[in-house]
Amino acid sequence: MQFLSIEASNKSVDNILKFLTKELEQLNSYNIGYSIDIDIDKKDQDGNGAIICKINDSGDNQQNSRLSKQAFRSLMLNVSNALADYIMKNYEEKFIKKIIDTNYFYFNQFERKGILKEAFKVIKNEDKTFLNTLLQIRRRNIIVKKLMDYFDNSNTIILDGFINFRLKEYIKDLEEIVQKAVDNFLMEKEYREFINLLKYFVEIQEPKFYNVHVIVGENGSYTLLDEKMREITNECVKEYINEISEEEINYDDLLVSSLITLAPRKVTIHSVRYFKNKELLETIKNVFYNNVIICDGCCICQVNTKAKKEK
Repeated sequence: MQFLSIEASNKSVDNILKFLTKELEQLNSYNIGYSIDIDIDKKDQDGNGAIICKINDSGDNQQNSRLSKQAFRSLMLNVSNALADYIMKNYEEKFIKKIIDTNYFYFNQFERKGILKEAFKVIKNEDKTFLNTLLQIRRRNIIVKKLMDYFDNSNTIILDGFINFRLKEYIKDLEEIVQKAVDNFLMEKEYREFINLLKYFVEIQEPKFYNVHVIVGENGSYTLLDEKMREITNECVKEYINEISEEEINYDDLLVSSLITLAPRKVTIHSVRYFKNKELLETIKNVFYNNVIICDGCCICQVNTKAKKEK
């Protein structure tokens, strides 16, 4: 009789059994060229339990050792897949929390919660990104390979011991995810502080114009108009341009600097679909908050669009 035994605490056994049952039910649905008769038994003893997955060898399989080995290999793989899913579902968040509390204890509680949120976004793949999907697959494959290597030498596994001592490569991947989460958290923190500083500059200044209109140019430049539709671009950039050559002009920086200096009560942006730098647009929205108007097609936008088509 060929079998695999998984030992764990009684409170974990029922949960593990759900993952195993689901995975092993699919085994004979795969086109592997032969059927496998598998029994799953659960045993409880002294606060610990065990799940026994055994193959009931048919007469044909006993006569054909090659098929018997293939069947047991299939059992190993499916049990490893189920245990990998169980570990990622039930331990991954705990590991992340432990890594943050151990390696980044110098952050305060609020900051650690922010880092934890960033790390959870990656491991749960909340944004459904291709990279995070690949990272999930990699972590799962690491666990499956470690389990398969273990089952090559033993048919009995104490799951908690395996998790604590055999998954160093997996833990290293989680540590790298946490490090990236820390970097993202700090960048976001610096960005929020930068936005608050810009808001402060705007609030303490007397507005030079009530409403400034921003028209996006085809080459990435911006034209500024006041509330009376008079162009004020040259007035805003004269000092800036005098200090650098025309080739070195960064129109995005120039726009932000001009708007902060002018400190208008409202900012109206025309032809927003031509706005290439979406992060800059979000920055303007954050600094001026509810005072940013995105024009959805006035006469200025129409003239701008017509001019571009004619070119």
